[in-house]
Amino acid sequence: MYLKQLSITNYKNISSKTFSFNPKINCFIGNNGVGKSNILDVIYHLALGKSYFNPVASQNIKIGTDFFAIEGRYKKQDSDEKIICSLKKGQKKIVKRNGKEYQKLADHIGLIPTVIVSPADRDLISEGSSTRRKFIDGAIGQTDPIFLKQLIEYNKILSQRNALLKFFALNHTYDKETIGVYNDQLIARSTPIYNARKMFMKEFLTVFNSRYQDICGKNENVNLLYESQLNNNNHSELLEASISKDKAIQFTTTGVHKDEIQFLLDEQPIKKYGSQGQQKTFLVALKFAQFDFLKTQTGNPPILLLDDAFDKLDEQRVSHIINLVDQNDFGQIFITDTHEKRTVNALKNTQSGYDLFKL
Repeated sequence: MYLKQLSITNYKNISSKTFSFNPKINCFIGNNGVGKSNILDVIYHLALGKSYFNPVASQNIKIGTDFFAIEGRYKKQDSDEKIICSLKKGQKKIVKRNGKEYQKLADHIGLIPTVIVSPADRDLISEGSSTRRKFIDGAIGQTDPIFLKQLIEYNKILSQRNALLKFFALNHTYDKETIGVYNDQLIARSTPIYNARKMFMKEFLTVFNSRYQDICGKNENVNLLYESQLNNNNHSELLEASISKDKAIQFTTTGVHKDEIQFLLDEQPIKKYGSQGQQKTFLVALKFAQFDFLKTQTGNPPILLLDDAFDKLDEQRVSHIINLVDQNDFGQIFITDTHEKRTVNALKNTQSGYDLFKL
């Protein structure tokens, strides 16, 4: 699948733009603030039903207007797909496929597999465990609708259990039978979620290591360590043992919502011991491995968005990245850069066709 045409109205700082794209490589060149990243965000938004950079939907509406509308026309094998996403202030976001509105956004996830590499990915290293969980859940969710359904349900039940704990504290009461109902519902979903994450990490680690070595061009020892309370315990026992603590702090302290993924360089946290270049390489390798995972699962290469992906990388690593995306196993690619010369030099030896858009 590839994106043939993109239309944008009132999205962030873009009033109105329409693009026709190359099936292989498309580059947006321009100074900071002209909207390069916003164009990539539109492509991501159409694929996943939400912005990558700002999940508060209404904040993506251009200042001074009361709606946004984005449309993508795709070629999928022998058929055409048209995806429209629109939002008017005070109303529900609408996502349509070929004129038919989705009743549940989850039904759209996976139709257009997409991977983005962005400076915002630094949060995967610098922020808390929830950011890293979202990364692996996003990869699995694009290929496994059952997992996505279980995860959505788990988070909803978790929120309800936490609200119940707050109610107990506020009213100085406790109902073991009611909390047991929520426990059973959590347990029914936590084990499949844990198993899916564990299986994903086992497959993903090998691909990630390979991609990292491809980009860095030398032997550096990197690792991903999946930590879960369910590694050595079952969720039922955990919930029972933690109820006193849960009641005290009014929050569910055990379960797959506490899972963590450690990012390691030479068995040390890359957040503390990795250089900027090593951290950037680590993140690019993560996303390229996500690309490989989605391609293996779906049988088709995802759309790849490289937002300022060359920043903080030396020429050798930039060259390695371009050589990788020039291979036949990659599909359509979108690149943003502030340096036209850097991008043109990197692409001049590419075997793929490319279009350059100056903003």
